[in-house]
Amino acid sequence: MLLADYDPEDFYDELFEAKGQPRPEATLLVDRINSLPIEDLQQRHRAAQTALFRLGATFNVYSDNQGTERILPFDIIPRIVSARDWQRLEQGLKQRIQALNLFLSDIYGDQKILKDGVIPASVVTSSPGFLQPCVGLQPPKGVWCHITGTDLVRDRDGQWYVLEDNLRCPSGVSYVLENRRVMKTTFPQVFNRMNILPVDDYASQLLETLLNLAPTGLPDPTVVVMTPGIYNSAYFEHSFLAQQMGVELVEGRDLVVADGYLQMRTTKGLKRVDVIYRRIDDEFLDPLAFRPDSMLGVPGLMEVYRSGRVAIANAPGTGVADDKVVYAYVPQMIRYYLGEDQLLPNVPTYLCWEPDQQQHVLANLDKLVVKAANESGGYGMLVGPHATPEQRHEFSDRIQANPRNYIAQPTLSLSRVPAFMGDRIEGRHVDLRPYILYGKEIYINPGGFTRVALRKGSLVVNSSQGGGGKDTWVVANGD
Repeated sequence: MLLADYDPEDFYDELFEAKGQPRPEATLLVDRINSLPIEDLQQRHRAAQTALFRLGATFNVYSDNQGTERILPFDIIPRIVSARDWQRLEQGLKQRIQALNLFLSDIYGDQKILKDGVIPASVVTSSPGFLQPCVGLQPPKGVWCHITGTDLVRDRDGQWYVLEDNLRCPSGVSYVLENRRVMKTTFPQVFNRMNILPVDDYASQLLETLLNLAPTGLPDPTVVVMTPGIYNSAYFEHSFLAQQMGVELVEGRDLVVADGYLQMRTTKGLKRVDVIYRRIDDEFLDPLAFRPDSMLGVPGLMEVYRSGRVAIANAPGTGVADDKVVYAYVPQMIRYYLGEDQLLPNVPTYLCWEPDQQQHVLANLDKLVVKAANESGGYGMLVGPHATPEQRHEFSDRIQANPRNYIAQPTLSLSRVPAFMGDRIEGRHVDLRPYILYGKEIYINPGGFTRVALRKGSLVVNSSQGGGGKDTWVVANGD
């Protein structure tokens, strides 16, 4: 009975209400795990890792001197989300995406929210993600953020919070789909008995979203996935999604602007491309519009885009909404554009560019999490309670030297899920990244990527920092 003595301790646990008391929607799973000898669970764990390896579900770590691909560590005990919780999350995420889309349209257009003083203009214009060449752009159907991955966390009280937004090239959905495929064979009896919402139609929903962007009047639009190449950390996902959608995977060198259109080189000559799902950052898309040293993009692409002859998802310029300082103003965006209070709150955030808030942050570095405004992957971050005095001193200097580049947040007591640690089960902290598609309507894939901090006591879930993944089961009849 591996879970008989499992203790949630003083944390919100996603599977247990208290020691020995599973949540109603998790009872079947807990009973099944308790019925298995540890050797059986170890064998299932090994089989799951082997299956993921054979599927090729890998990622690269740029800081790894060996430069080798790794299998994302996978934990076979899933996270379970009840139907009631999921309904609340869906409502909150749809509200947030609508507001962010209106914000992007506004700041690259009339900039009313800045003129009305709701957000200081300097906050937006000083963001590295605010791209001047995108001013005046009008994306197809008025949608900027077609594919979004929003990171959510749950605190000790069970309250959900939005940790950050990812509107440029959010990654990880391939692990959602592959983890689910593996889990169906890991716990087949439990899976078949529980009413778990499917995730398998993500690729078809993504393709439909992309086709919706194609210029009107085309009987058979051509969609491609644009990758930086095989050395990108998420290359597996790029190739996986292209294969799942049945479209071509291309690099910038495979594309050329000819006769006023974006064209793809093929063995039969040039072929027009109508929609790009781009997985490269904005500034590398077109050396004529952005970074002139880019070898990844296509010269002239932005001119074709401006003319409406090709669609790009996500639209260039969306990175400004990923800025963690801009993130702090999303509640104001929701009120300004939608006339509503936010349904999913932000984590309380201190802006270091404001003198009073900076003073509070500097005086409480041992209690706060400090984040660089435009870093990701767990980099550029200080977890104050776990940091050394030297690290806190270094971040104090960084904040004072460049206050616009830093925010600080309280150290949340992240929720936990039981994790299989080889010869025992222990609680590990998690977050959740649902994937949102904005086409004719807003579609949210049920569940998302649960990232788990596999190091005991760690709050950092990123794969580059020793984190792993779990399958996320949204149980339709769970309350």
